[in-house]
Amino acid sequence: MAMTMWVQLRRGGSVETAPNPAHAAVGSGVAHEHGRRLEQVLFWGFIAGLAWAPFWFGSNDLIAWGINAVLFPGLAIIYEVSILIRGERHPMSIKQVGIPAALFVAVMLWIGFQNATWTPSFLHHPIWEMAADALDRPVAGSISVNRDLTTLALLRLVTAASIFWMAVQLCRDASRAIRLLYCIAIIGAIYAGYGLISRALTPGYVLWVKTSAQHGYGSSTFINRDSFAAYAGIGLVVICGLILRFYHREFTSVGGSVRFRIATFIEVTGQKAAALFGCALVILVALLLTQSRAGTLSTALGLFVLGSLTLKSRTRGSVEQRGAIIILGALLLGVTVLAFGDLLVGRITQQGFYDYGRMAVYTIATRSILDAPLLGFGYGTFADVFPMFRDQSVSTFNKWDVAHSTYLEAFQGLGLVFGLMLVACVVLLVLACVKGAMTRRENAMIPCVAASVGFLVGSHSLVDFSLQIQAIAITFMALLGAGVAQSQSSRLKLED
Repeated sequence: MAMTMWVQLRRGGSVETAPNPAHAAVGSGVAHEHGRRLEQVLFWGFIAGLAWAPFWFGSNDLIAWGINAVLFPGLAIIYEVSILIRGERHPMSIKQVGIPAALFVAVMLWIGFQNATWTPSFLHHPIWEMAADALDRPVAGSISVNRDLTTLALLRLVTAASIFWMAVQLCRDASRAIRLLYCIAIIGAIYAGYGLISRALTPGYVLWVKTSAQHGYGSSTFINRDSFAAYAGIGLVVICGLILRFYHREFTSVGGSVRFRIATFIEVTGQKAAALFGCALVILVALLLTQSRAGTLSTALGLFVLGSLTLKSRTRGSVEQRGAIIILGALLLGVTVLAFGDLLVGRITQQGFYDYGRMAVYTIATRSILDAPLLGFGYGTFADVFPMFRDQSVSTFNKWDVAHSTYLEAFQGLGLVFGLMLVACVVLLVLACVKGAMTRRENAMIPCVAASVGFLVGSHSLVDFSLQIQAIAITFMALLGAGVAQSQSSRLKLED
């Protein structure tokens, strides 16, 4: 046969041969391997972004916003282009998050509509007509009272969405999702450790900036100690979830007498789990030294949800065993609070939980929302809107450029309808994680941690602006994406 083919070629003929299935399989395998390597590179670039975000003052700065807006959407674009080139499917289809995605797209379109100058003039805020009269020349109007602020807020929102999408796709692989949790825990411990060192050696400074307002408090690289408290709380919830997962894996198959189990527990704690407990202790101490009432209480809520979902989960292992581990952890947390929480307790004793200044701001913000309940004033424009409604109930010596309530700012900027859509978008994703934590048998800790962090930042955002600090929003979106990706069994095909 080989001789016949050679003769035909010598005579100028053509030889048609059937495709070799083995060669096709090899080519497909090589392409898949290249895809896996690219995903690994993108994943570690993603982790590097999460590690960088808290450094530059919690990414609450124009420079950081710009870098993050290039880095994270850039990674997402590279990933999408690679999917197209390889001809592969997304590990998790957009249909799996269809309702939240539709709500988010509607909000994005509405923000663009708020910033548009081609909209009917009767929809525009009167401030643009006042500006035109003052300047004695035409001024393009819009629903938003400050299009620059709305554009910046939209930029941060797109950045957060790109992080969520990357986490959903990359963390459909359970091992990669667990790696993400470990990386976030380590990053949180590093920043908490730096916060303890800087508080001792350079009090009154945040990095190289002198800020007397934070003197005596722990705030690490964050200008606001309450924001750092929320970030530290996220790290603590993540690492406590990893500790619970570790003990569950270690003791699922351990039998014998109670004395033997206790001995095994002590041995494992002193050897394999020592690093996890050390990181948890560093984060907890840093959190307590912020003396943040809202940060500490919201972290306590997150830990409570974590424990509750762990007990309710369907993972292998007895409820008594998991309950014993949670009780022991609670006792260790209590001892640490007694040792390092005297400053926090003293502050609560002196000031309580009620803040008259913030309550007055909430009242004014609510009044502004009712002034434009449908159209809003433009996403992210609180700093320009608040002075329009400010009254004598708020001290003239304080500057309020945030409402200290993410929900009120969303309703004020977007209006009630689209503000509720944005909130519902996140709530539905957190609920998906709750469902996954209670129904999954394997890797349930990933959606469990994501849901717990969702409760933490959700409650903290009621009385502060934690989700408006990009380092917190970025970390939360990464965890939420991983939780949603792992909220359904790995045996299910969720590809598009």
